[in-house]
Formats: sequence, structure tokens, C-alpha cells
Amino acid sequence: MKKLLISLLALTSLTCFAQNARQEIAETPAKAGGVYYAYPVTESLNTHAPKGYTPFYVSHYGRHGSRYLIDDKDYTNVIDVMARAQADGALTPLGEEMYERLLTVLDEARGRGGELTPLGARQHHDIAQRMYKAYPEAFGKDAQVTAASTQVMRCAHSMFNFIEGLKELNPSLVIPKESNARNMVYLCHSEPPSWAFNDNKGRLQWKPEYNAWRAGKVNPDRLMSSLFNDPRYVQQNIFSEELMWGLYWIAVDMQNMETEADFLSLFSADELYDLWEAINASFYITNSSYPRSDGLNVDNAKNLLRNILDTANDYVDNNRHGATLRFGHDGNIVPLAALMRFTGCHGYSAGLDDIADVWQSYNVSPMASNMQMVFFRNKQGDVIVKFMMNERETAIDLPSDIFPFYRWDDVKNYFIETLDTPSIEYCPKELRQ
Repeated sequence: MKKLLISLLALTSLTCFAQNARQEIAETPAKAGGVYYAYPVTESLNTHAPKGYTPFYVSHYGRHGSRYLIDDKDYTNVIDVMARAQADGALTPLGEEMYERLLTVLDEARGRGGELTPLGARQHHDIAQRMYKAYPEAFGKDAQVTAASTQVMRCAHSMFNFIEGLKELNPSLVIPKESNARNMVYLCHSEPPSWAFNDNKGRLQWKPEYNAWRAGKVNPDRLMSSLFNDPRYVQQNIFSEELMWGLYWIAVDMQNMETEADFLSLFSADELYDLWEAINASFYITNSSYPRSDGLNVDNAKNLLRNILDTANDYVDNNRHGATLRFGHDGNIVPLAALMRFTGCHGYSAGLDDIADVWQSYNVSPMASNMQMVFFRNKQGDVIVKFMMNERETAIDLPSDIFPFYRWDDVKNYFIETLDTPSIEYCPKELRQ
């Protein structure tokens, strides 16, 4: 009972995840970017280990840092519409101003589709330095540190900047790094059944309901009237919903770029929330613990969790110290956090209107989101571990009398059971299909 009470108190203390996403986005409009939310650097609690325990190993998985939109067309499709309207004399003064701003944005973004931005590089450099300073013993003499990224360049560049941050503090570190196909089986893995579900070809058809619901979230009339001076011109020449989405993506990604140009102010608080809610639901359905997915997307992370567990066992059993650094994508860290059942990262909702209450993309996987398992050992060889999500201590669904730390033997058994259990079985029975 004592352990259960301590665990419940720990979970209660970790309610930093939004309980009211609408209010959060109104207060911090950048959060409307969801997975485009720039990594929030804040001072966070870093509890000292119990007396006699010293950090010796960090197991890490990080999403790439801030990036540009995927393709030049994400910018030029919007700019072309505004350019034609300007030539036709159809822009309002605000529309003229936004058009000029868009041109300055393209100056920076052109030819860099999907690349890491300078901010993305700084994010990983700084995360690495905070890790080193928090757990210097893990990076001491003879530390064995390895790094691997997916084959996508923004992930490799994130890895390079992370390593640079470490080596600035300890130039003697030798860090082998890989970015090749052999590691993709755990760094970025998914199975055909999840592809079928996400493509609406699985046992349950989810897209028709979602698309109808999403359509109700896109209301472009007010925005169009602020940019164009003639409603008939809009009706005859503009695909309003498409333009609204194009402007939204540019607006939410500006926080990741160097160019200072604001487009979020184009949208009302309700419009921003509605667009975020539509994307948030889609990302939850196709990457996290949506009950109707039968746990298929969460199960995709089992190869990664198995690698994390096996590698940690090797460091623990062989008395090694150092770090394992892994770099991938939001579509990898989101199912991993759900599979590990981190607080705030594996909520269950079968109703589209309720998803935002249990799962918020900007909390789980902003740009440069990361998971860290930090291992500590005492002179008797006893090992404990704590979990960090985006550099904040978090809980798993396991009682602990030493929270935020857990006994490694308990954690091993917890994750072995997780690997052996279909993820859907952790979903409340009344929500399963």
C-alpha cells in the first residue's frame, strides 16, 4: 500500500501535461504547431539520487531538431496564390504585408526542404551539454559512448551537433557514429499491419469519420476576408481551405527558423486551436495509443524498446559506463513513449472530440523531443534508474518507493512484460473495438 501511495503521489505531481489544450494554445500560440513546436527549454527538476548512488549510463532516443517544411512547394504554393491576387489587385493591406513577409521566408527556406535549421542544431548541442553537466560521471575516463541516427540527414545532423556539444566539454571522448541501414530495424521501424490501418485499409475504417470531423474544424471565411478585398474573387479563384492550411503550416514553422516574421497573428485563438486539434487527432490515431488502432502503431516501437533494454543490460552486467545516443523522428519517439507508458504520453480516447483532453502533441514530441533513461549504481552494485521525457522527470505505470527513481530489476521485468504483451491489452476494455 505504501508503494502504491507513493506511486500515485508521483503521478499526481507530474500533471505538467495540459489539462486544457485550448487555454494552453491561447496562452502560447506556438503550441498550435504540435510536432512543430520548438523545443521548450525550461528549468526543470533534476532530483538528486539517493545517497551513495552515482550516475554511470544514459540511454537516449531523440527526435531531430527544428526543421524547415518538407518541400519548397509548401511555401511557393501559398506565395503563388498571393502573387496572383496581388497582380489582380485583390489583396487587402494585410494581404499585401503577408505576401511581402512570405517572400522573406522563402529567401531562407528555398532549397532546404526538410533540413535541420540552425535552431535545430543548437537544440541538440545544448541538450547534450545539459546531459553531460547533469551526469558527468557517465562521461568520465574510458566512457563508452556510441551514436546512431536514421539515414535522413536532419537526424544525422542532429547527431553531429549533439556529439559536438559533448566533445566541447570533454574532447577526449571517442564517439563512434553511424547513419546506415543496419540500425533502421530499431531506430525507425514499422510493420505492415500498422501501414494498413493508417491507410484506412485495416480491420477498422477510421478515415471517413475523421475526415468529416476534420472538415468542421476548418473555417476559412474570416481569414480570407482579412487577406482579400473581394469575396467574389475568393469564390472564383481561391481554394480557401487549402490556402488556410498552407498558411497554418508556414505560421507554425516560423518558430523554428531564423527569419523573424509572424503569421500566427493571422489566426484567431479558436482557429489555431481547431487546426491544431485536427492535426493532433490525426497524429494520435496514426502514431500513438488510439484504441481503434488495436495497438499496432505502439507495437511498432518494440524493436526500439528491445534495443534499449538489451543495451542497458550490457552496460549494467559488464560494469561499463557511458551513453547510447539514438536519433530519429516524431513517428518513432511518440510510439516509444506510449509503449513505455510515460505519464501524459499514452492516453486513451476513442472519441475524436476527447483526444485533445488525453494527448497533446506539443507535450509529447516537439522538435528535438527526447527520452532519457539515467542509470545509477552504488558500491554494492545495486542499480536504479529514472526516466526523463523532454528533460523532465516522468513516471511509468509501475509503483516505486524511491520515485522518481525505480529499481532496475523491477524496470526490466516491467519492460519484458511490455514486450510480451500486445499493446492493445493495456487499453481499457470498454474502449476497445
